[in-house]
Amino acid sequence: MTHRSPASPRRAYWLKTLHEWHWVSSAICLVGMLLFAVTGITLNHAGQIEAKPRVTSLQATVPADVLAGLKAPDGKDRVPLPAALRDWARAQWDIDTDGREAEWSPDEVYVSLPRPGGDAWMRVSLPDGEAEYERTDRGWISYLNDLHKGRNTGTAWSWFIDIFAAACLVFCITGLFILKMHAGNRPFTWPMVGLGLVLPALLALLFIH
Repeated sequence: MTHRSPASPRRAYWLKTLHEWHWVSSAICLVGMLLFAVTGITLNHAGQIEAKPRVTSLQATVPADVLAGLKAPDGKDRVPLPAALRDWARAQWDIDTDGREAEWSPDEVYVSLPRPGGDAWMRVSLPDGEAEYERTDRGWISYLNDLHKGRNTGTAWSWFIDIFAAACLVFCITGLFILKMHAGNRPFTWPMVGLGLVLPALLALLFIH
């Protein structure tokens, strides 16, 4: 007659719970981990991947009624654009300058519009209303690399990275506990885990100065 260990029901419960958390967190992380893994490779070889930036330059004249409301602010050189100029820029070039601080001088106002995978800026001459808009597009690889780094990606993507990182922690920690519970029947478990720790540590100590 086979006698079950008193710990078996508790072990089965925790193993089932860990597996549930592990597969749910892995499902949440799957696409994000593929994205970050691929962009980790492209970032590591950024110097070998050719990029041909595409630059778009546009010119226009700000309407007189909008220009009349533009003047350098007293005592400040960095304040947002007036609503009328923001609306004109959106209608003229389909650009969003909301929340962007502009650099003001007696002769012009300049606003930088960095974005993932490229850059952009707009300049308006205050005396005559001549406006310039330039946009640089460095391609999809640069766009995805910037998503990886969280560069100029805004608040929503920043929250996504934090939530994704938390899900990855759940995935890794539950995986570690599952390994522990199966380690008795799998003798290579801890040597392989140790290798994952020792190998990068040795590389860093021996080859990174």
